[in-house]
Amino acid sequence: MRSSFRFVSVATIAAMLAAVPGSAQRSTGPKERYEMDVATMSGFAAMTAGGGKPGMGSALGMMFGGSPESRVAHTLELRLGSNQAPSSPPVKADHFFLPQAKLGASVPLLPHEPGKRTETEYDEIPKDFERPKGRLLLFWGCGAKAGPGQPVVIDFSKMAAGQMPPNLFTSTVPRVREVMASNSASYADWPNRKSSKPVPAGSSLLGAHRVASNVGPEINFTLAQDYMPGLNASTTQQADGSVMIRWNQIAPATGYVAWAFGGMDRGGGNADMVWWTSASAREFGGGLWEWLPPATVANLVAKKIVMPPAQTSCEIPAEARKASGEMMFGNLNAFGPEANFSYPPKPAGNAVWNIDWTAKVRFRSQTSLMIGADFGGMGGSSRGGSEAPAEPEKKKKCKGPLGIPLPTC
Repeated sequence: MRSSFRFVSVATIAAMLAAVPGSAQRSTGPKERYEMDVATMSGFAAMTAGGGKPGMGSALGMMFGGSPESRVAHTLELRLGSNQAPSSPPVKADHFFLPQAKLGASVPLLPHEPGKRTETEYDEIPKDFERPKGRLLLFWGCGAKAGPGQPVVIDFSKMAAGQMPPNLFTSTVPRVREVMASNSASYADWPNRKSSKPVPAGSSLLGAHRVASNVGPEINFTLAQDYMPGLNASTTQQADGSVMIRWNQIAPATGYVAWAFGGMDRGGGNADMVWWTSASAREFGGGLWEWLPPATVANLVAKKIVMPPAQTSCEIPAEARKASGEMMFGNLNAFGPEANFSYPPKPAGNAVWNIDWTAKVRFRSQTSLMIGADFGGMGGSSRGGSEAPAEPEKKKKCKGPLGIPLPTC
């Protein structure tokens, strides 16, 4: 089932505001929209770095592949959307960095291959979806004991083949992404099919950035925020059967959310699958997996869906841990700040604001949670980007919960 949230482009919002009678200030544009996602990944999560795109796929993939070492890595994802056609096809763009970024003079943003699907929702049914066997048990909230009404049990044997459980993924917490191929006349991104490389150790994004393309005016902005520090998380089995998660407080964080899976059977049996989230209500997936602006996070903290920035611990209920079997695999996500730029500057008074371009830079940090396994300390690391990841060994593909493909077994 797809989330009920629908994406609306900045250009559409601007046009709507301009059409409202009596509006304090009208605006047009922007002609170009740029997004830059900046992530710090530690523990097994770092194994997806180096051209990989953070999200549910990588959050699940890091559970089943890579070296059992504590690592910290940085990732970048760049997206350019324009409402104009290229001056000379195909679409071409370059993001120019200062030397301290250690990415060369620039990286190329390229369009997707014609006819190839460019965007997917992780909560839609995969083409090769097979009805899982057994049951899915849903738990939520921090605490030694599960709250009232838990677990919610979904029996796959009572569902039609190929049917995703209704209302499984949250519609309360949207995925926020404004720049996509589907809402742009011209689109390009990086990493891409021709250019993809890991962010080197010691890279810094502080300072001036320039984006030049053949689909609109040049974009220039200066960043005062660098990569977020790495999360260092640990898990401890408690005497009452619950699991205590503890982590280091990160100064730029606006809030935290944790989730974990357990009881997954890859042998085709009828074992129960367990899914737990730290939210105080039944909220799974959506933007909780990814990136959320500070204002949205603050609202979710007030609703106790996201943990506040001062919180540094959370318990997985004993019932969830017991039902999960020997191990649980999970993730801790620290939402971070967001930097927004536009040109030209907003005029004073009621003069029409003709926006040439906007740029948004989003930050976050995340680490893996390994519960019930002893791999010599493979939680997060606080070394804030001291190492670039090793190339992960290629392994055969397999499937995780709900038939979602995993990169490696």
